[in-house]
Parts: sequence; structure tokens; C-alpha cells
Amino acid sequence: MPLRTLTRAATLAASLAALMAAHPALAGKADDTLVYASDSEPENVSPYHNSAREGVILARNCWDTLLYRDPKDGTYKPMLATAWTWADDTTLDLTIREGVVFHNGDPLGPEDVAFTFNYVLTPEARTVTRQNVDWMKSVEVTGPHSVRIHLKAPFPAALEYLAGPTPIFPANYFKKVGLDGFAKAPVGSGPYRITKVDSGRGVSMERFDKYWAESPLGKPKIGKLQFRVIPDGESRMAELMTGGVDWIWRVPSDQAEQLRAAPNITVLNSETMRVGFLQFDTLGRAKENSPLKDVRVRQAISYAIDRKAMVDNLVRGASRVMNALCFVDQFGCTDQGVMRYPYDPAKAKALLKEAGYGNGFEIDLGAYRERDYAEAVIGYLGAVGIKARLNYLRYAAFRDALRAGKTSIGYQTWGSFSVLDVSAFDGVYFRGGEEDLTKDPQVIADLQKGDGSTDPETRKAAYAKALQRIAAEAYALPMFSYSTNYAFTSDLNFTAQPDEVPRFYAASWK
Repeated sequence: MPLRTLTRAATLAASLAALMAAHPALAGKADDTLVYASDSEPENVSPYHNSAREGVILARNCWDTLLYRDPKDGTYKPMLATAWTWADDTTLDLTIREGVVFHNGDPLGPEDVAFTFNYVLTPEARTVTRQNVDWMKSVEVTGPHSVRIHLKAPFPAALEYLAGPTPIFPANYFKKVGLDGFAKAPVGSGPYRITKVDSGRGVSMERFDKYWAESPLGKPKIGKLQFRVIPDGESRMAELMTGGVDWIWRVPSDQAEQLRAAPNITVLNSETMRVGFLQFDTLGRAKENSPLKDVRVRQAISYAIDRKAMVDNLVRGASRVMNALCFVDQFGCTDQGVMRYPYDPAKAKALLKEAGYGNGFEIDLGAYRERDYAEAVIGYLGAVGIKARLNYLRYAAFRDALRAGKTSIGYQTWGSFSVLDVSAFDGVYFRGGEEDLTKDPQVIADLQKGDGSTDPETRKAAYAKALQRIAAEAYALPMFSYSTNYAFTSDLNFTAQPDEVPRFYAASWK
């Protein structure tokens, strides 16, 4: 398995020392601008038109939602909606807060709520992750400060979604500029307003002075945010060391060790809701007569990979091996009765021989982040005779290739939009939508039952059946939860949360 070597670590340490000597760090608080960097950018700044984590971060800092889930105790609290009542299992009435304005000065009202949801439900909206909204049938304005959401069927997780990936757009402005105009000059109602979108480089934001005083998010303490796109990990680290940025994440373990010894830098490790997994093209769309159509081959691949060694040597920190395809804290997530795939290369070879692939085969594997993780997987597959070719792409291209049936194995990661419900994970990849590479009627039916039942125990049982079948048929191999290393200037007060949403509006300078 390819691991970073001690030689590279030593070279890295020397480089950092030289950088620190040549460029003494500059405190970000000098101009009250928190500069944060990541390896990729959302394909569209509009929250409904990207599924990248960077887009989720922008959405949570620049747009408000109807409800707020308190990360401390998981309770739902008023946000843009001051009250909500279930009229029946498929009808939700909400009272919209008065006195809230969008970043362009437009008042926020029930018309904006109805427009937003009715728009993103239409095919022409091209909503990227429809699972987040397609539980809704329609939304109507019922009064000067109220709306009614009509559901397609009972959906107990509705409040969880209304507190997460469903921000509100300004209706008049969006109708005027359209999606393309909105992507270039987005308008929200959150604690920060976007002042510039520089495609390929980043996004600039500033504190919204007219942000409503009663918000559970509070008024931001830092005046400006700047998001920078820096694809190379060592370049991000160098920028942090020399004062070019104040906050980075997804720092590889060896780099995190180096940074812990650096002055004026804080390193924090935290488990996230993100789960890595291999998704298999079981329908054989990517390759005629694909070996992946045979469950024994998929199981062989699952036995061939030492996930625990990857956790211990690559991911490290708070990461854990996952056996069920979900995050452990999500409602309905369980690994009871789920088939396990311990590292067993001999069993993998035996299954390949039994399936008629004793001499192995060639196949492609796509990935979009943590290239060293994908290379480790390829190394393990090679050890049992499977020659995998890596196709490393940007996320949007990677996702589109999987959807189009052009990739056989996808090294996926998914943070569920930070929604604490199994529907936000397995509903995306196994309920018959664009991301579903299996289209198993039984799994689809079980997930639909789990999503639609109002009885918690019925939901749990249905999800358990779906998770058991996904594992038994090896439709996907859960790898591990992601443990993220955050590194930031010691001048910054920052707290990490498991939902992988950096709350910059809650950060402050020391």
C-alpha cells in the first residue's frame, strides 16, 4: 500500500522551515479578514446547484433556512419560520418571520419561500441533489406571513431537511437575473453576504450588517471571509505558514504532524459525517461484460482491501471503519445483521477464481479527492490480480462520468449535506435516482418504506433491510468515516463539528 515516506516528511519539514524564515506569518485579524482555503470549488455557488462540501459551507454562512437544528442537542428551533404545525401527515403549515431582509434589501416573505421550493422542484431548475427537495409536492402562500408545504407522501425527516440543505432565495431577484446571473452575483439572507465570485479562484464575503438580530446563529464577529481555491495540499500548507491564509482543512496526517510543531498554528482533528465508499457499476454500463455484474467479484474486491490499515496509516485521527453504508449517528443507520468484509486476500482470490477470473482482469477506478487513498485501493486490488487504472477528475466531472455509465468503480465520499437521516445517504445512491448504479427494486422499495413511514420503528426496520441487502450483494463497499485535520492560525477561535460545516459566523479573533 503506498504510504508517504519518512524522506518526504523530512523534505517537507525543511521546506516549511525555509518558508517560515523567509515569510513570517501575518495575523489575519490585522484587516479582520478570515481567509480559508480548500482544494476544490463548487461548480455553481447556488446552493441547489452543487453538491460539493465547499458549496455547503458557503450556503450555511450566507443563506438562512426555515428551521435551525441546534448542534448541541439536536433540537429544531425557529429560524426564518417562527412556528410550524402538521395539519396532517402530508401537510405542513409554517409561519414566516417578519422583518428579515435579503442582502440586496428585498424583504423576505412567504412568496420567497413558495417560489424557492416550487422552482427547485421543476425539471428546468436542474437541481443537483433532488433527494433534498423531491419529498415536497408543492408550496402555497396561505397568508401575509404563512405558507403550506404539501408533501408527496409522509416524510418524517422533513424538519431535518428544512433545517439543512433547503435555503430560501429572493424570488424577485432570481426571476430577474436567472440561474446564470444568480451564480455570478448570489443573494441570500444569512450572516455573510457574497461580494464577489471569482470562478476558479474563490469567493469573497462580508458581514451583513442588516442581519436579523434574533437569529440563533448570532451576529458574526469577524468582518470579512475570503474563500480561496488552492488545489495542491502543500501549497495550502505553505500559504498557512506564511500568512496567506488563516484556515485550511483536509490536511494529510504527515503534514498535520509537521504543523503541530509549528509556532502560531493550531491543529485540530475531528471525525466528520463524511463516509468514503467504493460504488460499483453493477449494471455493467461502463464496460461490456463487466466482471462487476457478478456478486462474487464485488465481494472479492471488498475482501481485498485492508480498510483498518488505511484508517491506521492514512486517514488516522478519529476515523472508524464503516460496515454499513451510512454514518453511525444518522437515524436508521445500523450495522446489525450487515455482512462484514474483513481483510482476507486469500478469500478474495478464491472468489475471483470461482467467478472465472482466476487470472484477474483490468478495470477503471474513478476518484476526485485524496488521491493517495485511491492509490492504496489500487494497490490492494493489484495484490489479488485486479489491475485498476485510476481516472482522477474534478468532482463535477467524476460525478457526471458515474451518472453517464462511463466509470466502473467510483471512489466516493458523501457527507449527506449534514442531514442526520439515512434518507440523505442511501436515498441518494440507491433509491433509483441519477446516482443509483444498481437500481435494485427491493432496495428501492425498502428505502421508500423507510422514508415514508411515520412510525420510527418501521422506518428503522426498513432501512436495516436495505442496508443488509446492499452489503450482502456488495453493491458498494463502505470504507471509513473521514477524520479531518483542521489547521489554522492560533489567533483564531474555531470549533469543529461532526457535521463537517465550519461555522465561520461563530468564529472570532483572540
